Amino acid sequence: MAERPEDLNLPNAVITRIIKEALPDGVNVSKEARRAISQAASVFVLYATSCANNFAMKAKRKTLNAGDVLAAMEEMEFERFLEPLREALEVYKKGQKGKKEVSEQKRKDKEKKADSENDKSREDEEEEEEERMEEEPEAENEVEEEEVEN
Repeated sequence: MAERPEDLNLPNAVITRIIKEALPDGVNVSKEARRAISQAASVFVLYATSCANNFAMKAKRKTLNAGDVLAAMEEMEFERFLEPLREALEVYKKGQKGKKEVSEQKRKDKEKKADSENDKSREDEEEEEEERMEEEPEAENEVEEEEVEN
């Protein structure tokens, strides 16, 4: 747990960005108001986390999941946020699935490239071996000719 209450606050930059995105252009927010919003957001996150944790504990789990958070929102009487949260969760899952597929494809491409490079190096080694085999009989013939001359 945090050592000081201030450690539980959300970063000011994040709060400022959220406020700017939520308000129309030209609207200013005082420093005190930003601080109050930040503290309220922190309290909300802690409360939602605590409620979600209760659902996880009832299910004898130590890990909170999205279902726990949705159930907590309902318990906290924030039902109107459930549908937007579900939609955001779906978007997130699709994004993660897309990232996973891209990552998997990159891994496969990398393996194919490595395999083709291994095949190429094997072919090069085989060609070098064939060249050596061809050169050896010539060298043996030269040695035999020198012996015959002597």
